[in-house]
Amino acid sequence: MTPELVEANAADLDDLVARWYALATAMEPYDELNELEYTALDEVPDDGFRAHFDDESITDYLIVHEDTTIGFVTLREGAHPSRRYSQYLRIVNLAIDEAHRNQGHGSRVIELVRDLARERGCDHLKVSCEWHNEDARRFYREVGFRQKQVDYAEPLE
Repeated sequence: MTPELVEANAADLDDLVARWYALATAMEPYDELNELEYTALDEVPDDGFRAHFDDESITDYLIVHEDTTIGFVTLREGAHPSRRYSQYLRIVNLAIDEAHRNQGHGSRVIELVRDLARERGCDHLKVSCEWHNEDARRFYREVGFRQKQVDYAEPLE
């Protein structure tokens, strides 16, 4: 049995926040700009995910395998009206629990996201990851993404 995407709702807020915090904590070592404001999960407000429920362009899904949630994905629709490939679906967050990695679940999630994008009339997917996160970069290449641009960031102190 392969994983499925189950659209998250208000009852899933605690799970979404906990999964996001685990992902965000794992991203901290990649760059100083990833440093979290929160030192513990119980400090993280749920208002960010709560706002997603009111934003038609953002959808959070739980990744469920055999009745067990094994991760989450956040998707955001957008448009570049001046381009031929103008409608996109961006993978904002994608995390599979460590115990379920390297079993094909992430690849299956990408297939499901592709299907969702097509259903929504999108003509391409976008995703970004930390430059030094070789595992994520390799994963996205293996599932068919190609490098398109490089983002730069500068902290303003």
